[in-house]
Amino acid sequence: MDHLLHLDRTLDELDPPRWTAPAADATHLVREVHRLRRVPLGELRPADLRTLISQRVALPYVLPLAVSLLLGEPLLDAYFYEGDLLLATVEAPASAWAVLPDPAARLSAVIATLPEQAIAGLPRGAARQLTAFVEGPGSPR
Repeated sequence: MDHLLHLDRTLDELDPPRWTAPAADATHLVREVHRLRRVPLGELRPADLRTLISQRVALPYVLPLAVSLLLGEPLLDAYFYEGDLLLATVEAPASAWAVLPDPAARLSAVIATLPEQAIAGLPRGAARQLTAFVEGPGSPR
């Protein structure tokens, strides 16, 4: 299934069941994730994708979107620092990547071409994370 064909639909529509409203005392992050599930996929920004991926929400739909951005700009600064979307994406569980072999292979190919200097500028441990992903999304991280 090509998840990029559903850019006009929301995660609440594509990834049932629809989530109920967050509790009144929910954290900002919980409220934000709930809000993002009601945004059409085509309107999600890089920071939104980073948040959803980091929280492991609807990965079969958001990982392909992140990969499509990362293919053009692997070290995209989504919100916190250069490469934050890439690192969140490669940290997604192997089970999520198992159903997305083509995006995983395409992302691995891009990572393999990153200059050593660019990787050195990422946070500590990033080189290990990227290497583990390229060796196989199921590799121990």
